[in-house]
Amino acid sequence: MKYFKPIFLLVVVILSGCINKEKKSSKTDTDEALVAKNNTQEVVIIPIEHATTVVEWNNTTIYIDPVGGSAAFDNQKEPDLILITDIHGDHFSLETLEELNTEKAKIMVPQAVADKIPEKFIPQLDVLNNSDSKERYGITVEAVPMYNLREEALNFHTKGRGNGYVLNIGGQRIYFSGDTEDIPEMRALKNIDKAFVCMNLPYTMTEDSAASAVLEFEPKQVYPYHYRGRPDVSDVVKFKKLINNSNPDIEVVQLDWYPADDF
Repeated sequence: MKYFKPIFLLVVVILSGCINKEKKSSKTDTDEALVAKNNTQEVVIIPIEHATTVVEWNNTTIYIDPVGGSAAFDNQKEPDLILITDIHGDHFSLETLEELNTEKAKIMVPQAVADKIPEKFIPQLDVLNNSDSKERYGITVEAVPMYNLREEALNFHTKGRGNGYVLNIGGQRIYFSGDTEDIPEMRALKNIDKAFVCMNLPYTMTEDSAASAVLEFEPKQVYPYHYRGRPDVSDVVKFKKLINNSNPDIEVVQLDWYPADDF
């Protein structure tokens, strides 16, 4: 019996050390798991209408070309970041900006849009010209050109006025074309995971032109959007066939960009 107490204490010390080691190891594993989770957080894409899109990632909410008034965003989180591509009414709506709660939001715009925004928004603005980039909320936004090539359409979107955007977000590169044709700068894009590509006449380009550009820069996924023109709606089924007949590895994702037409 005289040896019991020392042996008991030794066992307690050893067990205590093992428990503390396990706790320390568990904490380290948890920290690493949280970092990994943040780096691979799912990017959620929510189509609103036409060019208007909501992107969610890692508790950050991005509005792309918000139009339609606050009612269009009734079920959405308030924006942390707003990107506007051009001055036209289907991309820039001052009324919508004023109706939304944008108090905490940064707003990235080309100079032509900044010129139309009241002074009260100036502290929130990041003005980006083509080829500029800016990081906000762990997301690097690259401004890329968007413009027309056809002679009859040159006045719709002049080179240098508007921006397409590439979002470097959650380990992905996501491209929003804005209003453009199949310009060299689009064809030269690299390592695009998701591409949102317009196709509506007379303002942007045909399904054939859009498909040709996509087949050249080869995103992993392409989302046809902004495909309602006047008076016609572009044939997104044709666009999908053009892509998949030439490169079945590019996934064509069709979202509902015109919910009002469903009824």
